[in-house]
Amino acid sequence: MGIRRKARELALQLLFQTEYNPGQGDLPGTFWRSHEAAPPVREFSTLLVKGVIEHLVEIDRLIEKNAENWTPERMSTVDRNILRIAIFELCYLKDIPVRVSINEAIEVAKRFGNEGSGAFVNGILDRIFKEVIEKK
Repeated sequence: MGIRRKARELALQLLFQTEYNPGQGDLPGTFWRSHEAAPPVREFSTLLVKGVIEHLVEIDRLIEKNAENWTPERMSTVDRNILRIAIFELCYLKDIPVRVSINEAIEVAKRFGNEGSGAFVNGILDRIFKEVIEKK
């Protein structure tokens, strides 16, 4: 598994834990003590988590606007956070090709989500790409 795939998976796990443990003091510190990761993996994962948290309102607005009949709150925690990570990459990490971010999100969704997660994530990210990113 590549460095960035592992980092995305760890970022997903940390965001997931953050949602279920709001206000817990040193959750990132506790998380990293129990999850060994090479420095480049940890650095990219931390970048993703901090970016999602910093831009959460804008990211969730994009999800809500482009997910027909779905709000972020109605989505599974896994799907919602995979989308958040991918949207952060699409909007703020210009050095990563769009198709790479989308394909990585789909693969992570297939691994951690339910049977339909890959298609669900793909549909929303494709819509966001066409309506928002491509127009820039």
